[in-house]
Amino acid sequence: MSIKIASSALTIGIDIGGTKVLGGVVDGSGKIIDSARRVTPAAGGKELIATIVELIKELSVKHEIAGIGICVAALISADQGTIVGAPNIANLSELNFVAEIKKVFDLPVIAENDANAAMWAEYKFGNAKGFNPVMFFIIGTGMGGGLVIDGKLFRGANGIGAEFGHMIVQPKGILCGCGAYGCIEQYASGSALMRYAKDAIASDPVAGKALLDAAGVINNLTGEILTQAAKNGDQLAISAFNKQADWLGSACASYTLLLDPQAIVVGGGVVQAGELFLAPVRAAMEKYMPFAGTHLLPKVIAAKFGNDAGVIGAADLVRG
Repeated sequence: MSIKIASSALTIGIDIGGTKVLGGVVDGSGKIIDSARRVTPAAGGKELIATIVELIKELSVKHEIAGIGICVAALISADQGTIVGAPNIANLSELNFVAEIKKVFDLPVIAENDANAAMWAEYKFGNAKGFNPVMFFIIGTGMGGGLVIDGKLFRGANGIGAEFGHMIVQPKGILCGCGAYGCIEQYASGSALMRYAKDAIASDPVAGKALLDAAGVINNLTGEILTQAAKNGDQLAISAFNKQADWLGSACASYTLLLDPQAIVVGGGVVQAGELFLAPVRAAMEKYMPFAGTHLLPKVIAAKFGNDAGVIGAADLVRG
């Protein structure tokens, strides 16, 4: 981007999710000073653009804005303008977000992958600060990734780099939303965690009684219920977390030999479990590490920012 935005200026970050669109006014220190949200329109596409425009107008009426950063769970073109692949939101592929938003606002605008934006927030203002290189896993329904090397967000030749959730770990494994089979996302994501727990409850309803009592019915089991149960010592819940952690630890081991990061930051809802999850991730990484004992292991740490990470990162990235 050719325009450099002053550090004292305010920018807007927009984080597009499958159910909600979050918007925030962010200052140069990464602090959100105002925010608003909308429901993500099911039709996506042009309706989503209209929703984003409405959200930006609401925030810009109250604040003088110098730029707009938008992030979404999708592959973004290298020029940060076009969404080239969005499996979970309708009618976004080949849509040029930047061009559409600039029709309304005469401001610098970028579009960015949501995990890249969250990685940047952690690197600039959060728990990834000072590490080089540093990786990021954001673990929610799926599994996003980000990478900063020498102070720069790594995007690759075509803007699709650091999609760590789509390393194939099980050929002919579970079908992934990306169209491939056996991606690590299908074994180490929040969705995988819930699958492990539900399968265990179905296999042993007696052991799963406390979880069933908390959820009412198995389909109402949530990550929050599972996390609290694990913190309370429920062995079925702990076992589900350990299975997820084992897969993530194995992925961390493989990526360590590829990238040699100083740290791996883990974000998303799963970090609410704290060391109950991160400790077995570290143990699994050490267990699976190639050339074990011959090199330092990366630190595995929890992210600082929760649901605000995408907003903060997108708002800062538009600063150039």
